Amino acid sequence: MDNEGVGAWPHRRARLWPERTALVFRGERRSYAELDERTTRLAHVLRDLGVRRGDRVALLSPNHPAHLEVLFAAGLLGAVHVPLNSRLTAAEVAFALQDSGAVVLVHSAEVADIAEAAAAEAGTPRRLAFDGPGTDYEDRIAAASPERLDEPVELGEPCFIMYTSGTTGCPKGVVLTHGTVTFAVLNPVLDLDLARDEVALVCAPLFHTAALNFVALPTLLKGGAVRIEEGFEPGAVLAAIEQEGVTFTFGVPTMLDALSAHPDWASADLSSLRRVVVAAAPVPERTLRTYTARGIPICQGYGLTETGPGALVLTADRAESRLGSAGLPHFFSDVRLADPFGEPPRPGERGEIQIRGPHVTREYWNRPDATAEAFTEDGWFRSGDVGVADADGFISVVDRMKDMIISGGENIYPAEVENVLLEMPGVAGCAVFGVPDEKWGEVGVAAVTPEPGAELTAGEITGFLAERLAKYKIPKSVVLVADIPRTASGKIRKHELRERYG
Repeated sequence: MDNEGVGAWPHRRARLWPERTALVFRGERRSYAELDERTTRLAHVLRDLGVRRGDRVALLSPNHPAHLEVLFAAGLLGAVHVPLNSRLTAAEVAFALQDSGAVVLVHSAEVADIAEAAAAEAGTPRRLAFDGPGTDYEDRIAAASPERLDEPVELGEPCFIMYTSGTTGCPKGVVLTHGTVTFAVLNPVLDLDLARDEVALVCAPLFHTAALNFVALPTLLKGGAVRIEEGFEPGAVLAAIEQEGVTFTFGVPTMLDALSAHPDWASADLSSLRRVVVAAAPVPERTLRTYTARGIPICQGYGLTETGPGALVLTADRAESRLGSAGLPHFFSDVRLADPFGEPPRPGERGEIQIRGPHVTREYWNRPDATAEAFTEDGWFRSGDVGVADADGFISVVDRMKDMIISGGENIYPAEVENVLLEMPGVAGCAVFGVPDEKWGEVGVAAVTPEPGAELTAGEITGFLAERLAKYKIPKSVVLVADIPRTASGKIRKHELRERYG
């Protein structure tokens, strides 16, 4: 085949195991042969809509097989996939469409109003809708040619543009090439020992790299089955694990906490699970202990959209002995810590996590300024995260550099305070952030969500912290909130909290 890219993966896998189940969605199973034929037909549909090599094809939808079908179909044409967050407003979608220059927007009927408004504002000429009355996605695929397409696509060509969550400012389009994606996918295949009989459950959003590049694509590369949930509902996820014999899944800490808090947690048969990967935010120790006590092998990971996403991994066999660590570099990753002067800190001292490897992006879409800022002079990607390594090289993620609070000359890491807060009975969730202060420069504020029925006071919370933390680390004020704003990937929107309570 002339196509070396990701778009050719369904055909390459179908050559060997055409009858094996590739996807499960809403009770319907599709084999690798069916996935291969559908993506080939969809590529013809996109070409008939005017998509050519290098063109961008955007997709807006909750979890659906179309996320994978459009990715593969675009790859067959040498086009570039642009997955968009289905929770965005029309203005935010329009920004991504304009910024990427998408020529087609594929979307679900569920978000049709947003898609229509965004496409009109951005000037995106064509739309293709699916999964609802009046949509023609399935009809077009059925009517399209099944003739094999084999465009010469090389590993260095762009595969997709994925926009950052925008927690710290304007979203940037992260460009991942076919080669970048291949190495990003190989990292979990190798380091998590994925097998061809894996049954992976995707309940995190497929418009983020973790669900796509760390769960779905690695499983498909190995020839396993991917069950796609339209969203995350704890009861449905626990039931799916039982019904499907799920061996592998991924969640952010809030998702794992919601599962363990569900009434079915204790009775659900979760014995099929070989590993649960948790990442995307600092993982509270109470979460790790809960899963370890249940006998569920848990792996902690660390990475970013820009690293495709994996950079560090703590495999299940080390989860208890290295509780709280994000682990060691993936097979194709190199990771180092650097102090403000670019020098390596001593073991136990903090430094910025920097990453290098064939799975790391080389550019932001049309943002040479942001690209230059993101890399050191010797080519390491600057994560903006603070880490600390022990004597054996295991790295713990301490916090975001931009989230660090400098109060009276002292550095306060919110994640450390949050980890202690989550140990307090009655605390369901929390976020610690800095706000300006005339005397100290900055002071900490803790936003706390009580568990249902719990009655907490600010004085009780600060008293709990005072017994466990140095005085300067204790937030100067506490606000009790019903919920904490988060991105679709589970990251806390601390800029919103600063605006609200600053």
